[in-house]
Amino acid sequence: MTELWLVRHGQTEWSANGRHTSITDLDLTETGVEQAKALHSRMDPADFGLILSSPRLRARRTAELAGFGDYEIEPDLAEWYYGDLEGLTSNQIRAEHHGWRIWFNGCPGGESAEEVRARLTRVVARVRASGVERAICFGHGHASRVLALCWLDFPIIFGQSFPLDVATISVLGREKESPAILRWNSWSGRGYFTLSPERGRQKRPRTGTYTVERGRIISVLSIKLAPRADDDSTAGTTCPRDAERR
Repeated sequence: MTELWLVRHGQTEWSANGRHTSITDLDLTETGVEQAKALHSRMDPADFGLILSSPRLRARRTAELAGFGDYEIEPDLAEWYYGDLEGLTSNQIRAEHHGWRIWFNGCPGGESAEEVRARLTRVVARVRASGVERAICFGHGHASRVLALCWLDFPIIFGQSFPLDVATISVLGREKESPAILRWNSWSGRGYFTLSPERGRQKRPRTGTYTVERGRIISVLSIKLAPRADDDSTAGTTCPRDAERR
């Protein structure tokens, strides 16, 4: 069965300060550019038989900087349309809409959860029908979470339990007979998430300390790299993470 890799775009000005961004077509910040370039050493385009991108500039730029310039635009990968909530932070939204959660309430003037799920279900169907061994989608925070839920056939409210940072890699596949998440919210830092050319499977770092934050075990949050004989610069270093959630 096809593996589906999900890559969230690099940092933008609005993702850096928590503003909801859907149709506003922002470019990457300087930090976002560096994040996208860092993805290039983690993945080889030759390993993917289907490369799709959201039509938004931030996703396309991330794909290009990561070395995946030969992508197809897939309109259904666009971010959840926030409507009246575009450009607002969660705190600003909740000041006007007490208790608002996108997974339960949708977006006034924008898309409902059911509408987003319908189009991301089409992406899942396209990927599964492609017959390729491995596909990749460059997309967004909320839409990529919905895509994962469609893959798993989970209720959309489960999306609140799947945080997704900028410039991260997630992998969907199967565990025996069942659709599964193989990796989630994995940062592209040095020493992590490479493919074995012999077997086409992910390899762990040389040695690693996997740090879990706030009880979440689905996300690898930091990795301490072992020093190489010819390079002691990595001794005791910890890969940084971007804390952005939008």
